[in-house]
Amino acid sequence: MSSLLAGLREQPVEVTAVVSVSDDGGSSGRLRKDFDIAPPGDIRNCLLALSGQEPLWARLLDYRFQESELAGHSIGNLLITALTRITGDFDLAIRELNRLLRVRGRVLPANGGKLTLIGTHTDGTKSTGEGRIATSGKPIVSIEARPRIDEPAEDVADAIEQAQLIVFGPGSLFTSVIPPLLIKGICRRVLESQAPKVYIANIMTQPGETDDMELIDHLDALERHSAENLIDQVIAHDGTFP
Repeated sequence: MSSLLAGLREQPVEVTAVVSVSDDGGSSGRLRKDFDIAPPGDIRNCLLALSGQEPLWARLLDYRFQESELAGHSIGNLLITALTRITGDFDLAIRELNRLLRVRGRVLPANGGKLTLIGTHTDGTKSTGEGRIATSGKPIVSIEARPRIDEPAEDVADAIEQAQLIVFGPGSLFTSVIPPLLIKGICRRVLESQAPKVYIANIMTQPGETDDMELIDHLDALERHSAENLIDQVIAHDGTFP
C-alpha cells in the first residue's frame, strides 16, 4: 500500500488509507508483544509515503538500528509506541502523527487494537499469527480474525461512505489486503458503496502466501471474504521481468 500511496501523493486526490494492523513479526511484532499495542510497521510505511515533511525527516523515521537491544527497531516504530504511551491510545497516536507529519490525506488503522489472524489451510489445519500463516508451507483457504470486531472508528466509516473510488491492494493478499474486510462494519460499508471498486494485483507471487495462485485465484479469495462481484475493475501487470 505504501508504494501505491507514494504514487498517489502528488495527484489531485484526497486519499484515506485504511491499513491492516495484524503484523506479528520483526520490530512490529516485538513492540506489539512488549508494549501490548497494535503493530506500527505498516502504518509507519504508509505515513511516510504520504508525509509532507522534508526527505531527511522521512529518512530519520525510517532509520533502523543495527546493534544493541534496539537492533531491528526503526525510529518511526519507536515514535508510534511512545506516542501511544503519551496519548494512552493507539488510534489517537496515529491521528496525531498524521498531523505532525503533515500527511497529504489520511492514514488510519483498520482497528485500534491488536488483531490476530487465523488461517485455514486446504488440509483443514489452522495457523495462528501472520508469521506462521506465511511460513506454514500450506495453501491458504480462508482467513479469520480475533477478536471479532463489528465496527471501525468513525472516521474510517465516514471515509468509506464518502469514497468516490475504493482501491484494494497491492500487498500481501491474505494478511494485508483481506483483513480490513474481516471487520463487519468495513465490509458492509464497502458492499453498500456505489463507488467503483478496483483491485490492483501483485506483480508476482509472494512465497508462502500465494504460491501457485493465478490472478483469478487472488480475485476469488478477495471475494470469498466479502461478496461475489465485489470488484469492478482489475489492474494487472502482463509484461516480463529481466
